[in-house]
Amino acid sequence: MIHLLLACFLLIVSCSSSQRADFPATIKPTIDPDKILIVYLSRTNNTKAMAEIIHKNVGGTLVALELENPYPKDYKTTVDQVADENARDFLPPLQTKIVGIDEYEIVFVGFPTWGMELPPPVKSFLTQYDLSGKTVIPFNTNAGYGIGSSFQTVKELCPNSRILEGFSTKGGVERDGIYFVMEGEKEKQAQVEVKKWLQKIELIN
Repeated sequence: MIHLLLACFLLIVSCSSSQRADFPATIKPTIDPDKILIVYLSRTNNTKAMAEIIHKNVGGTLVALELENPYPKDYKTTVDQVADENARDFLPPLQTKIVGIDEYEIVFVGFPTWGMELPPPVKSFLTQYDLSGKTVIPFNTNAGYGIGSSFQTVKELCPNSRILEGFSTKGGVERDGIYFVMEGEKEKQAQVEVKKWLQKIELIN
């Protein structure tokens, strides 16, 4: 009889663990991970790393923004192209297609700071998709000069969304040949900072 009760107990624990596998243990019980979308643009994978840290904490769907015509690999050429696009208010066409975006309630939007502005591909995303009525949360990596006007532009492009406090951290400095930095102690630090931020905006316990 004791063995039977023990077997039943272990079965219940096993089932409970598997049900929670898709739901991060730290997330608020009122938030459904299936309703969370994490969209990001990343050139040197630092913003991608931040998106993955967020994903580990809240779950959801990760989507990388990719262009129909990718930017050149050469840094200076890309800087000049982005400056021209910003000057002309050009929105580069996205190769990425997000099906069923209406089903999401919380949308994280991640990007590096380019020329102290929101990168044109992210402007394309926020213009192409209507995020009205959704909670939009920006996050950012930069070369040490901050977010510039990027977070303000997110607010302007999402006038009917609820914008929560964003997160920003220093990433690589491509101009100086410093590319991916989100590893080792830097990654550990970022994990701690992201968790504190997610707690502050009341998404996790």
